[in-house]
Amino acid sequence: MHSGSGLQKLLPAVLIWVMDFKSCLSQHEENPTTANYSEYNYSNVDYDDFPALCVKESNRHFRLWFMSTFYSSICFLGLAGNLLVILTFFYFKRLKTMTDVYLLNLSFADLVFALSLPFWAANSMAEWVLGLVVCKAMHTIYKVSFYSSMLLLCFISVDRYFVISKAVSAHRHRSQAVFLSKVSSAVIWVTAMIFSIPEMTYTTINNNTCTPYSSTSDKLRVGIQASQIVLAFALPLFVMTFCYSSIVQTLCQARNFERNKAIKVILAVVAVFLVCQVPYNLVLFWTTVVTAKGGTEDCGYENRLLYATDVTQCVAFLRCCLNPFVYAFIGVKFRHDLLKLLKDFGCISQERFFRYTCARRRSSAANDTETTTTFSP
Repeated sequence: MHSGSGLQKLLPAVLIWVMDFKSCLSQHEENPTTANYSEYNYSNVDYDDFPALCVKESNRHFRLWFMSTFYSSICFLGLAGNLLVILTFFYFKRLKTMTDVYLLNLSFADLVFALSLPFWAANSMAEWVLGLVVCKAMHTIYKVSFYSSMLLLCFISVDRYFVISKAVSAHRHRSQAVFLSKVSSAVIWVTAMIFSIPEMTYTTINNNTCTPYSSTSDKLRVGIQASQIVLAFALPLFVMTFCYSSIVQTLCQARNFERNKAIKVILAVVAVFLVCQVPYNLVLFWTTVVTAKGGTEDCGYENRLLYATDVTQCVAFLRCCLNPFVYAFIGVKFRHDLLKLLKDFGCISQERFFRYTCARRRSSAANDTETTTTFSP
């Protein structure tokens, strides 16, 4: 009797304990993360395994004042200088030589490039809000004007090489020179558009920024930057070096009072090209190498590359406002036409115009000839 009553009391207790145990197991299965979180030891987490976010706040502040100041100055000077060249050519109908045609096209290329600079400044300083169409147009216009400008500099040096170093053969084709220059200029613009196809195709809005690249380790970036270095720097540098070195050798053998002046002009042309293009292309080459290796995890190093790219790129952009002075305004005949244009538009007085032009004639009576552009690259 006592044992039966004891079992009757024990069985309900055992059943209750089993039911509680099953409910505990079911709760553990429904929410397993609760037990995992309670048992996880956070002191053993290695936070070095997680990628650290590279903060570029200092570079962003630098761009706010640097890009706006530099781009505004380049845009203003580029618009003023190239518009004066274009107006002078059309006002006096001055397309008489191959160099004249190339200079006019060069001014158009630099003018279009200068017009795109405000959009570049906006893209560098703030989020892009102008849409994908304007984004693609900005990069395409920039690359078309950039490649056409570099190719035109090549053709100008080639034309000067034939006119000076190969004067006899150049004189035979003088009647066809203007027509050939117009055809070659059209070919240059088409070639520049072909070279710009990657920007037309891949440019998009990434992280609120207008860019053809998805990241700093994008393989597409390697191809685009490598082709730019070869086509827009190495090729023009090789052609200009060959042509102008041959021209200098020819001029050194000539006995002409304009020889020293012509050599100084050529040295100025080469110096401007090297100073503007070499630093940027060196930085561009190094960033291409870093990108090809998969990028860098050193945040300070990445920021220094950004600073170097911004500064050297702005120096390279100076070409659009320096080309009119180096290639056009340096010629005496062109300067005379420019002064006459300013006089006709009422920008300078007639007395000042005659005082300046008469002084120039007395100092160099033979400069005001048709051969002015011969020695002015």
